[in-house]
Amino acid sequence: MNHNIIFLLIAILGMTAVSSAAIKTEDVTYQADGLTMKGYIAYNDAVKGKRPGILVVHEWWGQTENIRNRARMLAELGYTGMAVDMYGEGKTTMHPDEAGKFTEEVMKNVDEATKRFTAAIDVLKKHPTVDPERIGAMGYCFGGSVVLTMARQGLDLDGVVSFHGGLDLKTPAKAGAIKAKVLVCHGADDKFISAQQLEKFQKEMKDAGADMQFISYPGALHGFTNPAATELGKKNNIPIAYNADADKKSWEDMKAFWKKVFGQ
Repeated sequence: MNHNIIFLLIAILGMTAVSSAAIKTEDVTYQADGLTMKGYIAYNDAVKGKRPGILVVHEWWGQTENIRNRARMLAELGYTGMAVDMYGEGKTTMHPDEAGKFTEEVMKNVDEATKRFTAAIDVLKKHPTVDPERIGAMGYCFGGSVVLTMARQGLDLDGVVSFHGGLDLKTPAKAGAIKAKVLVCHGADDKFISAQQLEKFQKEMKDAGADMQFISYPGALHGFTNPAATELGKKNNIPIAYNADADKKSWEDMKAFWKKVFGQ
């Protein structure tokens, strides 16, 4: 093999090793209205100074390793990512019936959900790597519903991103209430979102004057960002599946969105 090529490969591998070594992670425990929550923070130790912090809200399965990995991926982009806990005690499940009960318990009381969400914001803002004036949130499935709900509530967030999140929520936005810029990454073939729900959501955002970008990915079902979704869908007979192309494209769209929001 050409010596120049060997040198280049060694250099690339070395850079990758350094980059991976610079990603630091921390398990964090915090309280929300008397309930113990278990979060996970990731940041790049090689980045100097304070940077934007981004909450990552889990799917209805709970804070799985897939969600923690998204926090690490944000760290690789130069942000501080925090995988939050909306269920308490870090509860997870792989059964849709139990997952449905967990989500129902949280979303039936918006005030309680907001307390859990803002408790995580407080933790993230206090992290030494984070600029508390630059905070965003993103969520998957149930987590997408959560971040859209918080935007509708008028929370002081710079931006929110929903990946295959539920759109038919109980708390519609009021005109002028939404402060955050919004990106919705939607699977065009998502069986959980009806055409009527989609139309109603888009009208609501327009009427509220939201700064929203809505992107639909052809052929993508619900759960298209989760590599385990296809197996879980088959096992539980639910219409969810991983779509590598939509996962990659939505992540690139998210990167462009955060760059626009935060200027980096």
